[in-house]
Amino acid sequence: MRHKIKLTGLRVFAYHGVFDFERQNGQDFYIDCTVKLDATKAALNDDLAHTVNYADLAKALVENAKSQSVDLLETLAQRLLEMVMNLGGGEATGLVRSAKITVHKPNAPIVYDFEDVSVTVKAKRD
Repeated sequence: MRHKIKLTGLRVFAYHGVFDFERQNGQDFYIDCTVKLDATKAALNDDLAHTVNYADLAKALVENAKSQSVDLLETLAQRLLEMVMNLGGGEATGLVRSAKITVHKPNAPIVYDFEDVSVTVKAKRD
């Protein structure tokens, strides 16, 4: 049985970007994360230890996104994806079967009117 945990619009104030002013002033980024896993054991036993805790997931995404600044959304999205794919410890190790991360930068330095810029990356465990 497959389960999907989806976290949408997680806001993070961080200092990523190519331009100096982006790194100095910072801006809001939004993260969407979808994690697919088999949480049957968690569901049958009502046991958080056998699934991904979405509160811990949100905290990990925020802390990671606030850490080391990068130039590119692609780099940030890939870094977050790798972290999500390696979530868990003990019995939960390898629990995540696939994940998708989208990082939005709605205040990107573009001189034209636009709603959003985003980068999406995906991974799947064999």
